[in-house]
Amino acid sequence: MMSKSYTNLLDLASGNFPIMGRERKRLPRVMTVAGVISELDDDNANSVSSDVPSSIVQDRIIIVANQLPVKAKRRPDNKGWSFSWDEDSLLLQLKDGLPEEMEVLYVGSLNVEVDSNEQDDVSQLLLDRFKCVPAFLPADILTKFYHGFCKQQLWPLFHYMLPFSANHGGRFDRTLWEAYVAANKIFSQRVIEVINPEDDYVWIHDYHLMVLPTFLRRRFNRLRMGFFLHSPFPSSEIYRTLPVREEILKALLNSDLIGFHTFDYARHFLSCCSRMLGLEYQSKRGYIGLDYYGRTVGIKIMPVGIHMGQIQSVLKLADKEWREGELKQKFEGKTVLLGVDDMDIFKGVNLKLLAMEQMLKQHPKWQGRAVLVQIANPARGRGKDLEETQAEIYASVKRINEKYGQNGYEPIVFIDKPVSLSERVAYYTVAECVVVTAVRDGMNLIPYEYIVCRQGNSTSESESESSGPKKSMLVVSEFIGCSPSLSGAIRVNPWNVESTAEAMNEAISMVEPEKQLRHEKHYRYVSTHDVAYWSRSVFQDMERTCKDHFRRRCWGIGLGFGFRVIALDPNFRKLSIDAIVNAYVKSKRRAILLDYDGTVMPQTSINKTPSQEVISLINTLCGDVKNTVFVVSGRGRDSLSKWFSPCKKLGIAAEHGYFVRWSADKDWEICGQSSDFGWIQIAEPVMKLYTEATDGSSIETKESALVWHHRDADPGFGSSQAKELLDHLESVLANEPVAAKSGQYIVEVKPQGVSKGLVAEKVFTSMHESGKQADFVLCIGDDRSDEDMFEIIGNALNNGVISSNTSVFACTVGQKPSKAKYYLDDPTDVIMMLDALADASDSPPSSDGEAGSP
Repeated sequence: MMSKSYTNLLDLASGNFPIMGRERKRLPRVMTVAGVISELDDDNANSVSSDVPSSIVQDRIIIVANQLPVKAKRRPDNKGWSFSWDEDSLLLQLKDGLPEEMEVLYVGSLNVEVDSNEQDDVSQLLLDRFKCVPAFLPADILTKFYHGFCKQQLWPLFHYMLPFSANHGGRFDRTLWEAYVAANKIFSQRVIEVINPEDDYVWIHDYHLMVLPTFLRRRFNRLRMGFFLHSPFPSSEIYRTLPVREEILKALLNSDLIGFHTFDYARHFLSCCSRMLGLEYQSKRGYIGLDYYGRTVGIKIMPVGIHMGQIQSVLKLADKEWREGELKQKFEGKTVLLGVDDMDIFKGVNLKLLAMEQMLKQHPKWQGRAVLVQIANPARGRGKDLEETQAEIYASVKRINEKYGQNGYEPIVFIDKPVSLSERVAYYTVAECVVVTAVRDGMNLIPYEYIVCRQGNSTSESESESSGPKKSMLVVSEFIGCSPSLSGAIRVNPWNVESTAEAMNEAISMVEPEKQLRHEKHYRYVSTHDVAYWSRSVFQDMERTCKDHFRRRCWGIGLGFGFRVIALDPNFRKLSIDAIVNAYVKSKRRAILLDYDGTVMPQTSINKTPSQEVISLINTLCGDVKNTVFVVSGRGRDSLSKWFSPCKKLGIAAEHGYFVRWSADKDWEICGQSSDFGWIQIAEPVMKLYTEATDGSSIETKESALVWHHRDADPGFGSSQAKELLDHLESVLANEPVAAKSGQYIVEVKPQGVSKGLVAEKVFTSMHESGKQADFVLCIGDDRSDEDMFEIIGNALNNGVISSNTSVFACTVGQKPSKAKYYLDDPTDVIMMLDALADASDSPPSSDGEAGSP
C-alpha cells in the first residue's frame, strides 16, 4: 500500500497540486525550438526534446533564483511600479564571468507583492527592459514556502540545528513541504515559458529551489542544467534526519553540475549519496563525478568571490571619504574591531560580544582603547529563536558597556539598522581587525570586502594611505565557507570564548610587518578569485559536463521525485527477443555464455539454488547439438556442479574460470598459470585484520581465491577500509603470482591469468580449432567481471577466431554503461529470452551426443 506521503509527492510532481489564486496569463514565448507550442502548455506532456536544430543557434543562459536581481518600488502616485537593478545582487554580478556574447535571462520572484491585475503588465515590462521573468507566488504558498519550509526547516537543518522540541527549530510539517514543491513547480512553469531547450543553459541557485531540476528534467531530457548551493550542506548524520531526504537528493541529481563553496560541503553531499542512494563518486583528471543511470553528474567546488569593480567604485565616492574622516575623528586614539553580520541565530554575534568582554577582562590595557563596532543587518527570517537571540545580544551589549564604559568611551558600538555599502566601506577602512564568529555559514564575503577596502584605491588622490604599506587582520570562525581560503587569518572555534578573546588580542597586538604580509597574501587571492572568476569557472565546468548531451540516447523513467533520465550510448539498445531468435534459428554453430548471480539468479534472492525452470531451459539449450553452453561464474565448483547436476551437457567455468569443465562426464581443468597457493598464508592474515576492524565484513575462502566482503559494513567506512586493504594486499603480494582487485562491495585476491574473458576466448578458440567456428554468440552478464567477456568478443572478431559474419549478442543486465551493445532489464527478462531460444531449439537426438564439448 502506498503511503500518504508518497501519494502527495506523486500528485505534486505530476502537476495535480491545487494552486491557490487566480490562474495567470502566460508570458509570450521566447523560443526558437521547432515543434508545437501546445506540447509545452500541457503540464503532463511527455518530455520535449526535438531532434530538429533550432532556427537561431545562440547560447543563452537562464539564471533561476528565489529573488530577481531587481529592486521594485511603488511610484509616488501609487500608479504602477518603478524597477532598477540591484547592484548588490550576486546574480547580476556573475554576468561578468560569462561569455560576452551570451544572453542572460533571469527567472525569480520579486520582494514585493504585486496585485494580480498588475502581474501581466509587470511581467512584460521586466522581460522587455530587464530580461527578467517574475514568478508570482500566491500569498499562502509564499508564506509556507519561504518562511515555512525554507527558513524553519531547511535553513536550520543545513546549519546543524535539529528540532529536538517543538519550541526549538521547526518540526517537519508536510504541508510546508507541499508548498515548497508547489512553489518550485511555479518557478519551473516560468522557465518553461521562455526556454529554448536545445540552445539554453539553466543555472539554478540555492536551497529554495532544490527540487526544480526534477520538474525541468521531466520536460527536457537533454536540458543543460547546473545547480549551485550557497549555504552549507550538512553531514549525512544531520541530513538523514530530513523526512524528504531522498526526494531532494534525487532532484538535485537531475542537474548536470552541482556546485558547493567548499570541499567539506561537497564531501557531505557525496556521503549522503553513498549512504542513502548507494552512489559512489569517481575522480578523473581532477574532476569529481557521480555516475547516475548513465549520466555523469559533475561536482564543482569553487568558493564565490566579491565584485572588485563595485568595491573599487565605492572607494572613490566622496560621501565614503567624508564618512571615513568622520569615523576616524570619532574613534581617534582607539583600536577598532569590526563585525558585520545579519541578525541571525547562526552568526554567533553574542559569542563575539562575550569574547570582547573576555578580552577586556584578561587584557585590561585595552579598556578605554579597544572598540568593537558591530553592524547587525536586518533579519531575513522570523521566529521565537531569533527573538531570543536578539534579546540576548541587546542584554550583552548593555551589560558590557555598563561594566567597561567610561566617559566618551563605549567598548561596544552596536548598529542595529541597515547600513549602505559606502558606509560599510568607511567602517572597513578604519577597522584594525574584522571578527567573524558565525557558528555555521555558507560562505560569508565580509572578510573579502574588508581586505579590498584596506588595500584602498591607489588611483584616488585623496586616499591618504595609498602610498603607504597596507595591512589588515582577520579573526574568522573555522565553520564558515571562506575560512579555508584565508590561510593568513586567525581561525577560531567561536564556541570557545576564551580562545576567541585571545585571538582578538593577538590580532590587534601583532607587529606591523606581519600584518602587512598576511594582508598581501589575502589580497592576492581575493583580487584574482573574484565573482567573475567564480562564474566563469562554474560555467566552463557546466559546458564540459554537458558536451555529450545530444550524442547520447536519453529517456526518462520513474514517478514523482523518483524520476530520472537514463543516458546511454546511441548504439546501446535493449535486446530484441525477435531479433535474437531470428539469428538463432539461422545459425549452425552457437556459443552461449551465461553468468549466474544477477543474470539468471536475482542478486536479492536469499536462496541461490537455480529454479526448476532455469534447469529445464538450460537442459533444452544443451540438448541442441548446435549449441555449446557454458555457465561462467565466480562461485566455487562444488556449488555449481551440485546445482547443475541435472544438466549433463552443460559446460561450467567456476571461480571466474580457474576451474573449467566441458560437461558433467569430463574432468575439471585448471586454467590458472600457477598452482602454488602459498600466497594465501600472506593474504589471509591481512584480511582477518581488516575483518576484525570492520564490523559487518567477512572473508569467503574459495579453492583458488580469497574474497573480502563489506556489503553489510558501514558504507563509508567499508569503502575506505576496502581501499586500504587493496593497497595493503598489493604491497605484501607484489612478488606473488596473484592479482588483487576490488569489485562491488568486495576485494578479491586470485591467481594471475584468470578471468571470465579468458574462458570466452578458450571456448571460441576450441570451437574454431575443431572446425566448428561459431556463427552465433550470446554472452550475458551483469557485473564488472563480465565486461572481460564482452571485450574478448571484439578481439576474437578481429583475430578471425569468430567470423565477421557471426551474429554477436553481448548483453548486460540492467541499463548501465557497458562494453556490451545490448541490455536486458533484469533476470526475469533474461529467463524470457532463454525461454524463447529454448522454444526455437532443435529437439535432442535419440542418441546421447555431447553437445557441450566441441
